[in-house]
Amino acid sequence: MKTTLFAMTLTMMSFATNAQKANINNLPSQHSNSTNTTTATHFTAKPISEAVFKRMQGKSYKANCTIPRTELRYIRVLHYGFDGKVKSGELICHQDIADDLIEIFQELYKAHYPIERIQLIDDYNADDEQSMLHNNTSCFNYRRVAGSKTLSYHSQGKAIDINPLYNPCVKRLRNGSTSVSPKTGRAYSNRSKTFKYKIDHNDLVYKLFKKHGFTWGGDWKSLKDYQHFEKK
Repeated sequence: MKTTLFAMTLTMMSFATNAQKANINNLPSQHSNSTNTTTATHFTAKPISEAVFKRMQGKSYKANCTIPRTELRYIRVLHYGFDGKVKSGELICHQDIADDLIEIFQELYKAHYPIERIQLIDDYNADDEQSMLHNNTSCFNYRRVAGSKTLSYHSQGKAIDINPLYNPCVKRLRNGSTSVSPKTGRAYSNRSKTFKYKIDHNDLVYKLFKKHGFTWGGDWKSLKDYQHFEKK
């Protein structure tokens, strides 16, 4: 019996290892020149499948969500992580900006622009603070703007946050203090400093999103949301 269990364990471990290898092998080589193949295979926008919707229900797609599922799209992209390796990312967005995001992320990929991770916010139980703490780039999340009753553009899937830990939301409060989200992003709230992964007017992310008609939160006057791009 012990021998049988041991053999079964080895088989399962081998299967998991092979599956991991298969996923890695499906990613293009960092030195690959097959741009057209990569674009067609790894940058896609599709309607929300049942499997994806199950991940969203009760999290980013709450019971009172007024955005029809049919208006949302499931985006798959490739990007370079902070370790310089090619990674696969996923986003939910509104159909109106799906093509924009595909084109933008293709350009970022070609430029080897570093983005630490791109996961559905549902992996963080749709908790925006937790997603930002992990520097997760995300898009759709049916929620209100922090500290208000107004629905965020994220609720429509028409806003995206890029490398949020290094590009926090900074707001001056009435008592003179400063609120920073995520909290651990305070070290990056002084934008006069030079540091990696900072989005500013000279950054490629800013230039690409502006080219596609997005507004940058870093240009707002009431607060500065350096991670945030939205399109009306």
